[in-house]
Amino acid sequence: MSHRYFPHTQADIDAMLQRCGMGQMSDLYSDVPDELIMHGDYELPQEYSEKEVRDFFNALGAKNRQLTCFAGAGYYDHYAPSVVKSIISRSEFLTAYTPYQPEISQGTLQYIFEYQSMMSTLTGMEVSNASMYDGTTATAEAMLMAVAHSRKRNRVLVSATLNPATRKVVDTYARYHGVTVDEITQRDGCTDITDLQEKLEQGDVAGVIVATPNFYGILEDYSGWSELCHRHKALLIINCIPSDLGMIRTPGEWGADIAVGDAQSLGMPLSYGGPYLGFICTTKALIRKLPGRIVGATTDAEGQRVFVLTLQAREQHIRRDKATSNICSNQGLMALYTAAYLSVMGADGLREVCEKGVSGARYLAAAITATGKMELKYPDKPYMNEFVMKSHIDLDELMARCVAQGILPGVKIAPDEILIAVTEMCSRKDMDRLTEIIAGM
Repeated sequence: MSHRYFPHTQADIDAMLQRCGMGQMSDLYSDVPDELIMHGDYELPQEYSEKEVRDFFNALGAKNRQLTCFAGAGYYDHYAPSVVKSIISRSEFLTAYTPYQPEISQGTLQYIFEYQSMMSTLTGMEVSNASMYDGTTATAEAMLMAVAHSRKRNRVLVSATLNPATRKVVDTYARYHGVTVDEITQRDGCTDITDLQEKLEQGDVAGVIVATPNFYGILEDYSGWSELCHRHKALLIINCIPSDLGMIRTPGEWGADIAVGDAQSLGMPLSYGGPYLGFICTTKALIRKLPGRIVGATTDAEGQRVFVLTLQAREQHIRRDKATSNICSNQGLMALYTAAYLSVMGADGLREVCEKGVSGARYLAAAITATGKMELKYPDKPYMNEFVMKSHIDLDELMARCVAQGILPGVKIAPDEILIAVTEMCSRKDMDRLTEIIAGM
């Protein structure tokens, strides 16, 4: 198809292809399997008026079914006060760019500063960056921080109870940075500390990555883990769900060196996969290894409080071999979203969200168990609002029945296991409906 608004002439295109050592445009995609390539023209309509365009996309959006969501596995359906969307929809925020000139960027710098302050408080850490693409890449970047800090060590231990999606991204980063990733085995849904000790004794470990709550929703006890890691000159990295930190011990209280995760649980809509926000919070000792940027507060010549970019680690600003980040404006809006959500909810609101999820999870787990069709896989382990049920019925059939009735019952993590999450968005009526469907199987 022709592209009327592309400025390149055919001579320009031919010159670029020749420079790349290719004969035609299709050669650019020679490494893509043929079954993934679209053959033929796009099915684009003819010109529409503005109203017709709106009608078209409204009809397209109406095809999406809004299901009652009991799925979690790292991403959760939470409520956000309407004022949050109102704030981030303001044009000065939607169009904000990287605040290169502090004189005209005080608003942007201030909300980044507030975001960093809130995330540091929430995680119990000393400093926070602003910010990363998502929680998976933030965890991978934390791994690289540990390796850079150790200088001569390139081995990282990752708990088997870490979210598998996060583990895949960590493995990808490790592969192309020459980092060796070893897995710490699990025992009854928790990280095996004996295996951790044995692997640390082998030496050459730069960092240890664990999760709270872990992938199975279990709250693991990390008492003494920080001291254990530090005795072997390794950093402790804790991947956490920030909304849960309104109730449970923070990474800082566990003695972690780095806290990472995805801020999606702080009221961000699921939105079929994003955009979300990765965060990294750490100690002052590691601030120079931190990707992203740091905004600080100071005073101007007249003694007024002002905000500035204190630390910029992009290759654009410092020597490429010293850079730790290539991220610029892309996540600024989501940092604002998080700051707005936390400022409106406050500590009491965040705790109430946790309490509703915890009480709902206890109610639903007991109700499902009473049907005799499922049972808790880890009945003796503490959990927040997410838990694993071992099923005695066909989970694929259950999924189909639930979806037909407007419910997404959870995430199937094994042929006979389903991971179920409850948030404040799930009413008692919703939970009873899910239980009835399971009982009728």
